[in-house]
Amino acid sequence: MPFERPTLPQLIEQGATELESRLPGVLVRVRRSLVGVLNRVFAGSLSALYQYVEWLIRQAWPDTAEKEFLDAHGARWGVTRTAAAKASGSVLFIGTDGKVVPAGTVVQRSDGAQYATFADVTIAAGQATATVTAVVAGQAGNASTGVALALASPIDGVNSSAVATTALAGGAEVEEDEPYRARILAKIRKPPQGGADFDYEGWAKEVPGVTRVWVSPLEPGPGWVTVRFMRDNDPTPIPDAGEVATMFAHIDAVRPVTAHLSVQAPVEVPQNYTIAVTPNTPAVRAAVYDELAAMIYRDAVPAGTILLTHSREAISIAAGENNHVLTFPTADVVLTTGQIATMGVITWL
Repeated sequence: MPFERPTLPQLIEQGATELESRLPGVLVRVRRSLVGVLNRVFAGSLSALYQYVEWLIRQAWPDTAEKEFLDAHGARWGVTRTAAAKASGSVLFIGTDGKVVPAGTVVQRSDGAQYATFADVTIAAGQATATVTAVVAGQAGNASTGVALALASPIDGVNSSAVATTALAGGAEVEEDEPYRARILAKIRKPPQGGADFDYEGWAKEVPGVTRVWVSPLEPGPGWVTVRFMRDNDPTPIPDAGEVATMFAHIDAVRPVTAHLSVQAPVEVPQNYTIAVTPNTPAVRAAVYDELAAMIYRDAVPAGTILLTHSREAISIAAGENNHVLTFPTADVVLTTGQIATMGVITWL
């Protein structure tokens, strides 16, 4: 039968009973008695020891281990926690022809996030485009195309203002315990098979920031494997061309030499809704939106189907919802090859 850790009151009672049986006449239960105080102190220490042993036992298994202990399990199985990654992209500088923007030049956003140029660029025809990388790794470095930037230190002949000509993308945090645990357990339960579909999924999830992966054997034909993936923690979950190229390079280095590899970004198909909800309050609207977004996240796969019944169910279980009329969509949404559903907008009636 399973062992049940004694509670602190149980340990105090056990100690009092033991002292009374071995030291007849000792007043263990009298308030402020020396023996009673010592008994409680010892019981507290023993309870802390039980808790430590219980925690330590959890670290012995990858299913329940935490932090550095989980890292140790991963290392044993050849699965390392993905490190934080820095965002990168292109920035346009305006200035006088012939002026140089040197490598290491720092530009920053209005919120203080900084980026450094990768190499020297020379102004020609009044402008120059430089590749930049975030100074600090993490999702905070991601930004949309067109974000305004400014030189941290002035450069003679170069405007202080700059602009991102591509998305500043690819920034990711250190992999958290739960997705890392899932990869370790997948490696244990599904040992590498030299190119099985789950091997490709495992390789893809080694890239920082990747959250969901789908592998399509025999697409677009015999001998081919197509990999699609999402980066749900980025401002834009659909990977851009640079992130697709990074994924291709990573898998291409480990794939079987006989397989042809295709890496693609899913084609986003936003799911829009028209709903009348009762009660029609901001809180209920927000709850309905969240439930629909969660349902789409769970059900969305490339070339999948978003069932109308699931949409209705998501609306019905939203906190505070009493009744609703779903005007659109009126049928299941069936997607084609490469398409994936994402949450769109709701028109409220």
